[in-house]
Amino acid sequence: MTHGKKVLDDLRDPARTLRAAIPDVYAGFAATHKAALAGGALDTRTKELIALAIGIDQKCDGCIASHARGAARAGATPEEVAETIGVAILMAGGPSSVYGPRAYEAFLEFHAQYSSSEG
Repeated sequence: MTHGKKVLDDLRDPARTLRAAIPDVYAGFAATHKAALAGGALDTRTKELIALAIGIDQKCDGCIASHARGAARAGATPEEVAETIGVAILMAGGPSSVYGPRAYEAFLEFHAQYSSSEG
């Protein structure tokens, strides 16, 4: 079972259908997403790691996949993601010890994709 690209692929069509039904909601969310993850006092990589930890805490497979991809795109390392997951486990306990490995698997999938496309 993969927790990265397959999750995002499975969500693509239902999300597209819902986005067509409520385009203003999705446009507002997209603007918030862009603004929240833009570099500032915290860089985008750090913000993606925070979002990944929250996705783990919320047990949201789509959030995990999306922010695992975002962290990989932003240049996060496997070590940074592992430590982020450690903090999620500290703060959320047992459920994060289940969703944490899912997040790590998803990140490693995207990390392999993005790190191999750099060279």
